[in-house]
Amino acid sequence: MSDPTPHTRQGLGNRRWLLMTTVVPYPLLAVLTGVTVAMRRSNGDSFTVDLTLCALTAAWMLWMFTLHPAWRERPRVMGSFVGVLIVLVAILVLRNPWFSLFTPACYFYSFRLLPWPWELAAIAGVAIVAGTAQASPIPKTNIYGVLGYLAVLAVNVLPMCGLAWLGRKSDEHDELREQALAEVREANRRLEASMAENAGLQQQLLTQAREAGVSDERQRMAREIHDTLAQGLTGIITQLQAAEQFADDQAQWRRHVQAATRLARESLSEARRSVHALRPEALEAARLSEALADVAGRWSALHGIEVQVVTTGKARPMPPEADVALLRTAQEALANVAKHARATKVGLTLSYMENEVALDVRDNGRGFEPDGLGDGARPPGAGDEGPRRPDAGAQSGGFGLVAMRQRIESLSGTLQVESERGVGTAVSACLPAAPAGTGA
Repeated sequence: MSDPTPHTRQGLGNRRWLLMTTVVPYPLLAVLTGVTVAMRRSNGDSFTVDLTLCALTAAWMLWMFTLHPAWRERPRVMGSFVGVLIVLVAILVLRNPWFSLFTPACYFYSFRLLPWPWELAAIAGVAIVAGTAQASPIPKTNIYGVLGYLAVLAVNVLPMCGLAWLGRKSDEHDELREQALAEVREANRRLEASMAENAGLQQQLLTQAREAGVSDERQRMAREIHDTLAQGLTGIITQLQAAEQFADDQAQWRRHVQAATRLARESLSEARRSVHALRPEALEAARLSEALADVAGRWSALHGIEVQVVTTGKARPMPPEADVALLRTAQEALANVAKHARATKVGLTLSYMENEVALDVRDNGRGFEPDGLGDGARPPGAGDEGPRRPDAGAQSGGFGLVAMRQRIESLSGTLQVESERGVGTAVSACLPAAPAGTGA
């Protein structure tokens, strides 16, 4: 990891480090300069060269570092600054060993201003200058003196370079930690954004689910009202109208009024069960085939039309919603026969096959033109009480057919209507069979 900026540059704003690099070097150099001038004068030697070197060193620091703070962010310029400063201090040390006291300033500059690996080279150079000053009393005319000089250099270079290396590793660790923290912050930001988005989506889904639930419940109530109240009220009106025609015949009048009363009670009971989403009363204690036979028998007695109920195949339990759908389909088909078909005979067949259960309701009424109703098209008109073609037949009810189709198709089934004028009408509802062993 070669960061072009020095590893400690973030600390330049620290007051202590700023003091060590911008203030302390000048008084330290001034003190050493004064000592040199005094020593040279006391010995009667010239101090012009030393004074010039000291002035050059001070001017170099002043121009390159103090007066141009922006240059501290330019590694190449600072590399030149520290390199020339080390050379000047080395010359001063060779002339006057006590100038080794100025090497701490060079260490500060190297640590604070230079990037890796220039920092390591500069620190090694400063350590060599300091070691040279410390080994100045050692004679270097023999092998022992040279070895002693090298030992002093090693004592200076190795610890300082080791310190620089440890500092570099510490900086790398800090960089990795900062990078990890930055990644964690970014991950947290994205997580918060995702959570906010998910919260919005969840609220949207809840709203859609609530709306869908309301819509489904409205459709369910519409179907139940049609299959209970509407059919019941139609039957009651029919019986009361018939009773008016037999006002002079008390027996017939009483029979029709009793039939209307019984229809009212049954419709009220079914309406209450629909409100509570209960199964039809006919399915509470009987299987589907028995419930169909019971419904067909009561309908036949009420309207005076012969109904033949047949069950084929091996009966097996069906899901409750399938039983309800087929029962309501049969009721609607029979209601349409009573209202429109002018039939004299109706056949109702429940067929248990291997993969499906089918309900067929056929009548021998006047029939009608299905206009595509048999292949899944919806019938014209808004409801059973709306305008009808004069020749409409058994199963041409508007909302009634829609309700039948919704019930069957909601269970992955199919509903077909076939009719021909003067021949009659057939309604066929098919549902997938329940797996073996499935309870009702």
